[in-house]
Amino acid sequence: MAAPTRCVLRALAGCRRHGLIPATPSVCCASRTAPTFLPIRAYAAAAKPSWKERKEKKEEKTKEKVVKEKRVIDDTGRHKPYGLTAWEPVDDVYLVRFYPRVVYEADVAIDMLKNFQKLDYTPPDQPVFIELRLDMKLEKKKKVDPFVSTVHLPYPFKTEMNKVLVFTENPDQVKLALENGAAFAGGPELVEKILEDEIAADFYVAVPDIISKLLPLKNKLRKKFPKSKRGSVGVNIPKMLDLFKTGHEYLVERDTYVSTQVGTLDMPKEHILSNIQTIVRDVTSHKPANLGPMIERVIASSQTSEGLKIKFEQFLPGTTVDSEA
Repeated sequence: MAAPTRCVLRALAGCRRHGLIPATPSVCCASRTAPTFLPIRAYAAAAKPSWKERKEKKEEKTKEKVVKEKRVIDDTGRHKPYGLTAWEPVDDVYLVRFYPRVVYEADVAIDMLKNFQKLDYTPPDQPVFIELRLDMKLEKKKKVDPFVSTVHLPYPFKTEMNKVLVFTENPDQVKLALENGAAFAGGPELVEKILEDEIAADFYVAVPDIISKLLPLKNKLRKKFPKSKRGSVGVNIPKMLDLFKTGHEYLVERDTYVSTQVGTLDMPKEHILSNIQTIVRDVTSHKPANLGPMIERVIASSQTSEGLKIKFEQFLPGTTVDSEA
């Protein structure tokens, strides 16, 4: 009996001690009755800049940005070109990347293409191509728009004439077009036949009055759709037919390149050179001469050969091709 009595007394003594300790805020948990201090923002959030302000700021940064100019190294008087092994290889077998690319005279390049054909036993009538790299820059930030052009080559290499379709509602003009070699001629009734692929042509020309009725063909014809800029819209039907029946068309691709056929390897060398001159002069006519040269580089090749970089200065306006080359 004595032992349980002592345990009860100890418990009562402990409770008395806890009751005499002053209440203090607990560290591990917040008191519910204590005042709570919440964070208060005494200022407004900064407003985001407007679209106009952001655009002006971006333009200012663009103006301040300095455009790095391409470093031009003058190799004049050097014993070898910068970054290359030598001016010319001493052996007939060498790595091309270690030497500057050879620039051939145009007539020499054509002779080399003919020799490649004999050595490789490839077809003698394979096509000959040229690729022009153009400088399309004009004043300030303007550029020459990519264009499509049709020219008369002095020595055509096609065996068949181009098919030309003429759009006109005038019966007399339809008769005139057919008499001058048009493959098809007519008015809006031809639109449905073209959309259904019943008829097709290499070139499409039209008189100005009917253009509004041909709009359904824009997605179908795309670049072949008649345009005054290309000379395929006009009132002189015989003249347009004469141009497009035997004309050679080329266009600017990849913004700055023209790649087109100029003949076949079995043609005389002089005929190929004359065709190259015709195309080069037509290309240069699309940019004012006072704004610098239009052509930066010319490469000639055949269907099965490598490309040969050629000198093109002799083809520019004011010069003539030496027929005895």
